[in-house]
Amino acid sequence: MNRTRAPWGLLSALSAALLLSCVVSLGIGSTSIAWRALWDAAMGHGDPLLRLVLVEIRLPRLLLALLVGGSLGLAGAAMQGLLRNPLVEPGLLGVSSGAGLGAVIAFYLGLSATFAYAVPLGGIAGAALAVVLVCSLAGRDGSIQNLILAGVTVSAICGAFTSLVLNFSPNPYAGMEIVFWLLGSLSDRTFQHVLLAAPLIAAGCALLLGCGDALRAFSLGEETAGSLGFRTGRVRARIIAGAALAVGAAVSVTGCIGFVGLMIPHLLRPLVKGDPARLLPVSALGGALLLLWADILVRVLPTGQELKVGVVTALAGAPIFLFLLVRTRKSLF
Repeated sequence: MNRTRAPWGLLSALSAALLLSCVVSLGIGSTSIAWRALWDAAMGHGDPLLRLVLVEIRLPRLLLALLVGGSLGLAGAAMQGLLRNPLVEPGLLGVSSGAGLGAVIAFYLGLSATFAYAVPLGGIAGAALAVVLVCSLAGRDGSIQNLILAGVTVSAICGAFTSLVLNFSPNPYAGMEIVFWLLGSLSDRTFQHVLLAAPLIAAGCALLLGCGDALRAFSLGEETAGSLGFRTGRVRARIIAGAALAVGAAVSVTGCIGFVGLMIPHLLRPLVKGDPARLLPVSALGGALLLLWADILVRVLPTGQELKVGVVTALAGAPIFLFLLVRTRKSLF
């Protein structure tokens, strides 16, 4: 099988748009920064207060938007290619709900008040446990259907326990804090969050990007992929591990941000002629671009209180999901 040829024109266009969006993101906030002042601050000159805002507030937010958006878009494309279903998103394996439960438990136990990394570490532990449960339920050589059923089951269990923790929340303020975290946000994040999530996200993305040729073969069916020399069980395990690392680390520091992994592969798939291998790097850039602009939007909307970025992606993704569902149903009947 031929090696993956990246769509360089599309990659270049997305990279240029992403670079421009990064500059816009750094200049926009509760207080807009002029381009000249932004340049001076980036070069270490100018107003010290502007440098502090740029380096300690806006730059970590920007980096997390790139990391989280890219990992969600890439994981979504890989999962859709593995399961051969455009309605699939990374949360199907229970990673997002598991990470959410782990973080919620850290909130409930009061660990977040005593240990700065309690919430993200709890999220990572929850995501890892969810993946172990999914793989155990699906079996070592489980079919795609068993994997989906196991993921749905674990997601439901984690969701139920999350509701239970909220129900027994010690006070309304703690419950509100948990709910706000679950909505997903990039605000009030620091370089410590970036450094905690970045290695795991990078490892997960590296695993997923190396599965391009295998996903192209999987589009013809598992039996065909096996006949072409791909070890289907190993490929499946690699994609699950990559998605768990990338998405689990992302959710652990930002909360649950949905629909990015669903929307981006669907929107970009026609531009790569449906090739699941070419879709991987394109979806990573597209996911980063989408989440970055969603974060820019929540900062410029005159809503009084800043919207959570997870709310914005859900509002944008729900109509696309409905469209996909209707189109899929029509194709079946």
